[in-house]
Amino acid sequence: MDKPFLVVRDLSVEFVRGEPAIKQISFEVEEGASFGILGKSGAGKSVLMNSIRGTKDHEPLTGKIIYNVAVCPNCNWIEYPSQAGKECEKCSSTLEFREIDYWEERKNLTEVSFSLYNRISIMFQRTFGIFGELPVITNIQKILKNINYPEKLINKRALQLLSDVRLGHRAMHLARDLSGGEKQRAVFAMCLARDPLLFIADEPSGTLDPVTAITVHDVMKNSVKEKGLTLLITSHWPKAVAELSESAILLDMGEMDSIGDSDEIAQQFLDKMEDVEIDRRTCTNPLIQINKCNKTYYTHDRGLVKAVNSVSFNVNEGEIFGLVGVSGAGKTSLVQMMIGEKKITQGKILVKIGEEWVNMSVPGPEERGRATKYMEILHQEYCLHPHLTILDNLIGAIEQQMPEEMKTKKAYDALRAVNFNNKEIDSLIYKFPDSISEGERHRIAIARVLIKEPKMVVLDEPTGTADPLTRLEIVQSIKKAREDLQQTYFIISHDIDFMKAVCDRCALMAQGIIEKIGDPDVVIDYFKELESKKDIYSH
Repeated sequence: MDKPFLVVRDLSVEFVRGEPAIKQISFEVEEGASFGILGKSGAGKSVLMNSIRGTKDHEPLTGKIIYNVAVCPNCNWIEYPSQAGKECEKCSSTLEFREIDYWEERKNLTEVSFSLYNRISIMFQRTFGIFGELPVITNIQKILKNINYPEKLINKRALQLLSDVRLGHRAMHLARDLSGGEKQRAVFAMCLARDPLLFIADEPSGTLDPVTAITVHDVMKNSVKEKGLTLLITSHWPKAVAELSESAILLDMGEMDSIGDSDEIAQQFLDKMEDVEIDRRTCTNPLIQINKCNKTYYTHDRGLVKAVNSVSFNVNEGEIFGLVGVSGAGKTSLVQMMIGEKKITQGKILVKIGEEWVNMSVPGPEERGRATKYMEILHQEYCLHPHLTILDNLIGAIEQQMPEEMKTKKAYDALRAVNFNNKEIDSLIYKFPDSISEGERHRIAIARVLIKEPKMVVLDEPTGTADPLTRLEIVQSIKKAREDLQQTYFIISHDIDFMKAVCDRCALMAQGIIEKIGDPDVVIDYFKELESKKDIYSH
């Protein structure tokens, strides 16, 4: 059969009447091909992906999603269209070609729609979907049992899947102890366990450091090629789309801007970016002093873990200080001690309030509490209240007593600070978090921190889910807020381009120690050199 496996034809999806989330999208994906959907946050990528998946409440307003498949007339097993005329692996009947109007079948609750739905696997961004308290292999085994895989072959199949994603050495480790990249690969193995025809990857490396992202990309490319899967990747990172897909579309404000070779589409996206002016400030008055700081943990499976090892440096008042390093370097543990969330095992952290130095090792409102009330953090795993509108999420963070109209004005000011324009603010201010994109939620979470007007702002992976265009807007937002509000910023990130653009100084952390500190260009070039040597050694 020469017909494409997936056909998206004039597809429009609408959640608010008269405001289509995506509009008249059309493209085709061949059997065994890889296809990318590229666009900035809010462009409609996730809506399109969920409609293709068959997710509830994503039914097309107009247009169709067609799957050309081979169907068993006896047991409704689904295979690629090229298998039509061959024997069904489940019941030995002859597979028949069929063109499926997917959403029509979904509405009628037909058996073939459920069979097709079960052969589409999806890996969502940020939601790892993995049971942290279970060993990695057990997570895979649970999936295999759910799809009625032969009991005697489950252990062998689970080990093979973990080997395919380069996690065989982690099979018996608890899933919660994996790094971000390892969790992503484990979830990929769980998706492969379902034996999909279509694998949808939603931002597969958006929250990973560049080195880890390369590993995840390599694993995905090799597995998809070896197993002959059809891959659909949605991303706001042009590099991810270029590396993982052969052709792609570029979405902008819910409409298809262009379609073609993935490298060309990625370049079109990059062409829209403006150059960032590097403007670094020299600050000399210490605000935070970290002196020979240590943090150790004990786990029953790994024993004593030294997350932070004799770290010392200062953060100066008014500067934007960055801490870079791969996942598991100890960055988050250090920050948690700095803001009083975790106990300091050994050493000292002092924060200057007025003319006095507050010891963050001493608990209580009259001790470290004097400093923490001037410090705000946006965690990597941030959360907005799903049952509140965007406006209520923002004004709910304001602790001072003031008229409601003043709170609303502060909410608008905070959203402008993260580079939403007035039209965008009017459009989203009364929406709920689940009805906007992940990137938009991330920027609103930053705005929720800024609305409190803290003196010290800690941002843990502030661009983890932001597209390159939004990343530039965040750079401008942070610098503008620093200037207007006289704030000091401490930023943790693996996004090295972002750190070069935004930071005055940087430190490189690896295996719990500070390897280098100083000019961001020098530190990050050293970081890249170290990781390049590791990559050469590993191969």
